[in-house]
Amino acid sequence: MKKIALPFFLLMLMLASLACTIFVGGPDYPSQAIPVSNDAAQSIQDAVKQAVAAGASTGVITLQINETQLTSYLAYKLDAQVNPLMTDPQVYLRDGQMQLFGKVQRGWFTANVSIITSVSVDENGKPKIDVISTDFGPLPAPAGLNDAISTIVSEAYTGSLGPVATGFRLDSINIANGVMTLTGRVK
Repeated sequence: MKKIALPFFLLMLMLASLACTIFVGGPDYPSQAIPVSNDAAQSIQDAVKQAVAAGASTGVITLQINETQLTSYLAYKLDAQVNPLMTDPQVYLRDGQMQLFGKVQRGWFTANVSIITSVSVDENGKPKIDVISTDFGPLPAPAGLNDAISTIVSEAYTGSLGPVATGFRLDSINIANGVMTLTGRVK
């Protein structure tokens, strides 16, 4: 019986370790967690409708998106992907920057990550995202990171503005105190 117990114990220990992931560190999330909700993700659509209605007479559209809305929108977008870039996103809009935190899993290893970007407007009136810094802890940054981030922000832009996006030219993007303000005009 004792001859069987040790190999059985080692086998169970090995199987348990295969079922787990190992947290390897990375940057700490900020202490203020941003809640994720379906209502907040959907409220972006309502904000767009209100901004378009308000700008119908002047031709100028101003849209404000807060951290809860953006975090919720991103969380639902990532949850819909088969192999998302990250999980558990938190988006902070502070000091002219979009600060994105999340978790990345590579094999058995999980790490916290942070991606700091600046968001501006290109010459065509579309959002332009520049990655200022990335911290994937001890894991290497995934290939195509800049493209993936740009795609997510572009999808959020066109997805939230919907049919208005084709007749809309973005003039400025300002980020401060938890709010991103997009200002543009109807073409």
